[in-house]
Amino acid sequence: MAAAGRHGCVLVPTMGALHAGHATLIELARARAGACVGGTLPVVVSIFVNPSQFNEATDFDVYPRDLDADCAWCARLGVDVVFAPGVDVVYPPDEDVPVGELPAVAKGPGLEDSFRPGHFAGVCRVVRRLIALTGAAAAVFGEKDWQQLQVVRAMVEADRKRGGPDVEIVPAATVREAGGLAMSSRNRLLDAAGRRRAGAISRAIRGAGAIRSPAQAERHMAGVLEAAGLEVEYAVVRDAETLGEVRPGFPCRALVAVGVAVAGAGGGVVRLIDNRPWPAVGPAMETIAG
Repeated sequence: MAAAGRHGCVLVPTMGALHAGHATLIELARARAGACVGGTLPVVVSIFVNPSQFNEATDFDVYPRDLDADCAWCARLGVDVVFAPGVDVVYPPDEDVPVGELPAVAKGPGLEDSFRPGHFAGVCRVVRRLIALTGAAAAVFGEKDWQQLQVVRAMVEADRKRGGPDVEIVPAATVREAGGLAMSSRNRLLDAAGRRRAGAISRAIRGAGAIRSPAQAERHMAGVLEAAGLEVEYAVVRDAETLGEVRPGFPCRALVAVGVAVAGAGGGVVRLIDNRPWPAVGPAMETIAG
């Protein structure tokens, strides 16, 4: 890492279980790395299942892990370094790794911050640490985790103003399966019936894009999701940057979080999130994987 990050790198932070959505992040990172003044920077993919951002120990335990397959993905995609540290490297037992101050978008919207208390504290803690360990000049984050993207943007900007590193946060458009389901490492936990029901997520937010009233768009999404038998945590239209109430003339986003009941492996619920620009304008700026 010291050699790779001597002049900075372009970082793609992941928790592994890589799929075609991650491939898009890596391709974007390579393009960004090649556009740097003074020469191409290395692309570093970090693989670290961060224990501090899971609310349930069981969720952490069942999170899919396959480092060999992940490294094969990275090799095919031309990644320079796979950084897969142990917990003691990211959080040394003899060193305090503070969370730092959380930005407002991590505490106030009542979305992931409410349904996953403590999650963004874990995200901010690990992202700051990975940036420090890799010497990242830029980092790529997917738009599927929209609130996380806004949290990281706000955190990095606040840190920069306090004299911290000047890191460019590069957003990557959501990649979807042929049926519209947003790609996620958690999708592999779905059984066949759960995958069919989960198709309602994309239909709900896509349909909401044609509705010009936020309240009506929210009712539409909730109705489609509930009719499919999904457990709705939230289905809302919010300001795209602050995730607060809609501001006339400012970009907005339709966001949902649901639980999908599965029968396999003793049953359980797979939690999925998704979002799209609202209202829909022109063709969807997303990639559909074959």
